[in-house]
Amino acid sequence: MLARTTASRVLSRTSAAAAASPASLLLAQTARRRAAASAFSSSALLRDGAAAGGGLSRTGLYALHKKLGAKLVPFGGYEMPLTYAGTGQVASHHHVRKECGLFDVGHMVQHFFSGPGAQAFLQKLTPSSLSSLAPFTSTLSVLLNAQGGILDDTVVTKHADDRFYVVTNAGRRTEDLAWFESQLAEWSKNEAGSKGEVKHEVLDGWGLVALQGPKAADVLGKLLDGSVDLKALTFGKSAYGKLKGVECHIARGGYTGEDGFEISIPPEHTESITEALLAIEPTQPAGLAARDSLRLEAGMCLYGHDLDESVSPVEGALAWVVGKDRRASGDFLGAERVLKELKEGPPRRRVGLLIEAGPSAREGSAVLAEDGQTPIGVVTSGIPSPTLGKNIAMALVANGSHKAGTKLKVSVRNKIREAEVAKLPFVPSKFYRG
Repeated sequence: MLARTTASRVLSRTSAAAAASPASLLLAQTARRRAAASAFSSSALLRDGAAAGGGLSRTGLYALHKKLGAKLVPFGGYEMPLTYAGTGQVASHHHVRKECGLFDVGHMVQHFFSGPGAQAFLQKLTPSSLSSLAPFTSTLSVLLNAQGGILDDTVVTKHADDRFYVVTNAGRRTEDLAWFESQLAEWSKNEAGSKGEVKHEVLDGWGLVALQGPKAADVLGKLLDGSVDLKALTFGKSAYGKLKGVECHIARGGYTGEDGFEISIPPEHTESITEALLAIEPTQPAGLAARDSLRLEAGMCLYGHDLDESVSPVEGALAWVVGKDRRASGDFLGAERVLKELKEGPPRRRVGLLIEAGPSAREGSAVLAEDGQTPIGVVTSGIPSPTLGKNIAMALVANGSHKAGTKLKVSVRNKIREAEVAKLPFVPSKFYRG
């Protein structure tokens, strides 16, 4: 969701990285992340206000956030709630894990791709097996550039072979829309005649809220009119249902590792439906601070930190998004690099780290071999885990140092601290699967 470099700079960096050795790549990456960490606030949540060029946008819930006493910060070009009055980040985090929290994610970009060529078009841009998805089923995927780097991570929901609902990150809006425009123009010129035209629509102004936690289904069920059977709506499935008589798109999933729903709401009803959900106990509003610690415990990536245009899906521990049939066909952008890394292994891999007590490692902290001297990677995200009571982090480390249980060192505030590679997620996911 955060982007701190222009597309052209990142693409040139990616091309150079392809020719560099793994060691030099990791050293350069560490230097970049250290520079970023010193140039911006230490909190990852406050680093992308400049992306809006000084003019921040607001979601349809801005007035409600003010009413609820939210601390608003720049994020993805928007003024977004970090925390709410009377509830700190840790308390909000625990409430989502134990009860139910409601997040405004209306800064995310919602798209529809429709037409006879929609499926083939999206299968060119992503490595996912969209043709095998059942109607109203979602998958996490990635948009790839020609070099196999990740332009953005995305959730793709198939409504039909000729209609897809796609959600992308706010901080990548400019890059993503430009990419879609260029790819659609190329498609119209070279592919539409044989594979079908594609229409792209951006749902600007539409609300998007995430209801997350073990009580989320109970809360949503009290507002639904009975048009959706939540017991049948398992993780990764979606449906249209009416909330207060308003048809909304309801997808089971989220960014916390808990059971939950992401609900797309027509602009004129976003505030009233959100208020109605908040009025149902035990729902509480939750902000970016809790969302970040929840997603990190769940082992989920934050674009611009754990992923960028230099990182491939194999390096990013997202090889599973590359469908078996797509591996066989190789007919997606960046396939040459991705397929090579699947076969031979990538130069680096995203891993989880458990780090000894003390100050937590932050983005840009150097990861060292067990000797405490040899640089082998860089921390991409790090926090003290509210659930575990331990310091956790994600990092990109040299291939071979990625296996769970591997002993490493991390430089935190110029002190060398013990670390160990841990399996992701740090906290077991509780997705509802029926």
